[in-house]
Amino acid sequence: MALAIVLIALVIAAVLFHVFSPWWYTPLASNWALIDTTLAITLLITGAVFIAVNVFIAYCVVLFRHRDGHRAAYQPGNRKLEWRLIWLTAAGIAAMLAPGLFVYGDLINAPPGSTVIEAVGRQWQWRFRLPGDDGRLGATDVRFVGPANPFGLDPADPRGRDDVLIDAPEVHLPVNRPVKILLRSQDVLHDFFVQPFRTRMNMVPGMVTSLWLTPTRTGRFEILCAQLCGVGHASMRGLVVVDDEAAYRAWLGRQQAGMAPPAAKPGAAAPGTTLVSRGQALAQGKGCVACHSPTAGSGVGPGWQGLYGKREKLAGGKTALVDEAYLREAITAPNATLVEGFQPIMPKADLSDQEVDALVAYIKSLSGKPAANTTQR
Repeated sequence: MALAIVLIALVIAAVLFHVFSPWWYTPLASNWALIDTTLAITLLITGAVFIAVNVFIAYCVVLFRHRDGHRAAYQPGNRKLEWRLIWLTAAGIAAMLAPGLFVYGDLINAPPGSTVIEAVGRQWQWRFRLPGDDGRLGATDVRFVGPANPFGLDPADPRGRDDVLIDAPEVHLPVNRPVKILLRSQDVLHDFFVQPFRTRMNMVPGMVTSLWLTPTRTGRFEILCAQLCGVGHASMRGLVVVDDEAAYRAWLGRQQAGMAPPAAKPGAAAPGTTLVSRGQALAQGKGCVACHSPTAGSGVGPGWQGLYGKREKLAGGKTALVDEAYLREAITAPNATLVEGFQPIMPKADLSDQEVDALVAYIKSLSGKPAANTTQR
């Protein structure tokens, strides 16, 4: 009897928690209100099943509890009951899946004339590419990915020569205009997810997936990766900024003219930019901070504050002085030397020699060591 009461209490508590929960949908910022309806249908069906199953269990616990003088009746092979359960389950699953299939069909078929952008995911950073004046994106291939070509553009394809490349985790979209987003991953499974847009799509290495949406209000919306893509997954974040038409045109013009402000292009050298500040921007833009804290605290990798000049204990018992040569090797050949207590999971980043110089200068500065060259030439 006590177990039945606990089950009923759990059902009541779950329903009340759902009704009065402060955690609910974020405000909708795109045309995909249908996703909300689909989720509501799924929640309604699964909730009804949850209540029915638990109430039925509680009923059986009470009805078939042990009592002196009563014996259980063994009834194998009740086909009538089995067919009822089969059809009821099939109807419930179909009711949940059918609306989702229709919504998914709409989600991947962008209307003609949509603005096209590309989002590229890599552990643990976002990059974006927009068509140039010809309105078409150039071909890409993972064979061409390198420090000088992080997007993997095919040098033989003239369509890619005017593409607008945004090597930063922030992209702008025009409000009230449909946008088709092409999705590409350069390493592992990622998922492009902007919660207020109510859309998400997996990014599978070797494939180009897509979705479309129409932003319905201006603002700044956070991009998340909705697949567990590695230890730095939680730090793989970016921003979608939805602008009115004039602001979007102005932003696009700056990108095409290569006049984006330094903050919007981590790693880009700008007049007067110090090597240390460039290294700090690179650490953010390249996703280094997903694993390395600028404090002394360790994350997935060692913290950077106080690291330079320290003797690190390596796997195998040896020690090494953290100097510039050590940092360069750690950045350009990750996992060649492992610090004791950390796993060999650091991905190799596409960095030029100048970018490595900037990162080393930034790490040195966190230990109170001035960079040899503090001004970007």
